[in-house]
Amino acid sequence: EDWLHYSRRLLSHNLVPFKPFNMAEELEFPPTIENLIEQDTLKYVFVGGKGGVGKSTCSSCIAIRLAEAGRRVLLISTDPAHNLSDAFNQKFGPRPVAVQGMNNLSCMEIDPVVGFEDQLSKLEESNAEVASFLKEIGLSIPGIDEATSFSQIIKLVKSMDYDVTVFDTAPTGHTLRLLQMPGSINKAIDKVLELNESMGGMLSQMGSMMQMGDAAGLVERLQSAKTSIEEVTTIFKNPEETTFVCICIAEFLSLYETERLIQELARLDLDTHNIIVNQLIVPDASKPCDLCTARRAIQKKYLDQIDELYDDFHVIKLPLQPKEVRGVEALSAFSKLMLQELSI
Repeated sequence: EDWLHYSRRLLSHNLVPFKPFNMAEELEFPPTIENLIEQDTLKYVFVGGKGGVGKSTCSSCIAIRLAEAGRRVLLISTDPAHNLSDAFNQKFGPRPVAVQGMNNLSCMEIDPVVGFEDQLSKLEESNAEVASFLKEIGLSIPGIDEATSFSQIIKLVKSMDYDVTVFDTAPTGHTLRLLQMPGSINKAIDKVLELNESMGGMLSQMGSMMQMGDAAGLVERLQSAKTSIEEVTTIFKNPEETTFVCICIAEFLSLYETERLIQELARLDLDTHNIIVNQLIVPDASKPCDLCTARRAIQKKYLDQIDELYDDFHVIKLPLQPKEVRGVEALSAFSKLMLQELSI
């Protein structure tokens, strides 16, 4: 059953089945983030994974390493539960703020904008029949708020003077929803716009007849959203400019979500070739600990699976820290571990 599950994963990835490789082949995927730093064309790095695995810490460290390499870096939190201010011990908001004690690094925390769902809610308050009709024909498209909001973020970033933008994303489920949106949303938008056009501007006329200007405005926003979403899709699918870094811990649920994310990235033709395994227990022979030994045995089981399944990835392993990694000094020190191979 394990081999069957593994084979299915390989088929969906369109990968060559696993085979032992020699040291020369192994060196093609060193367990560090040097590959990100050396990729001069890289513009967007998305950091994602299950909640609680250390995404904000890892995204901060990746941003620090890129900044230390001389790149002008913008680190953005798109997770509604922002953590960057806590990570750096510095308040950030919707505009870029230079990180104190760092060169070339700025941060910002962006909250979702008011979008189509909010407009439809307002429309429903004043005219429930029109709002209900719009929803039935597909104008209330799940995820359109996030997609249009994200397209605005990309536009904002492109207008700024940064070499690389690192995104600290929401947990896996939300990230997958965002990645899956462009195709499905554009199809739905096309359907609504075609219907509107074939019926002589039906939506706009309805809005005018019923003194509901919002209905006409929604059509215009749909057309604008379609263009924006297509631009974001182009950026997503360019491996020269965009990559996804998956963060996990050596436990079943986290590994399962990581595989789910990687499967979906492969299906959508989006680049990912780095996995960071965080919070690993490093044995200390001088200080034996039964709990540590037990936890280490569990982690080793899943580490072995990760090493086997992702032999064509850069798998970066990071040790569990005795203290919280907060502040520029602590984050900078921890980020250096991403450039080293962890021996455990």
